[in-house]
Amino acid sequence: MSDQSQSSDVESWTPQEVHNALQAGEIVLIDVRTPQEYMFEHIEGALLAPMSFLKATSLPGQSEKRIVFHCGSGMRSGKVAQKCLDAGFDKIAHMEGGFGAWKQAGLPYMATDPATGAPKRVDGSAS
Repeated sequence: MSDQSQSSDVESWTPQEVHNALQAGEIVLIDVRTPQEYMFEHIEGALLAPMSFLKATSLPGQSEKRIVFHCGSGMRSGKVAQKCLDAGFDKIAHMEGGFGAWKQAGLPYMATDPATGAPKRVDGSAS
């Protein structure tokens, strides 16, 4: 699935594709949710750049790594990815279904332990 634009299409990656590429060091994963959402639970290794503060023209230049955005459901990340494509970036994608789909796929993530406030790894059922 891809969102249509004037110049090109936004690539949509599945959570498993994102997980595999992140583990292989092939992508930079950027979480565009709010700091509160990120603090509560996030994908280990994802950088935080909230949509409300992110300017496509302020992103660093791309090297060989593709930038993949994600949010809670895939809506915000799709919009951010499109803005980056419109700003001239070419190695841009977003994760379809967002963090909800990541969790549904049984992939591991970091959460905040409500009893202690400490971070804890939540292992999913996927390998």
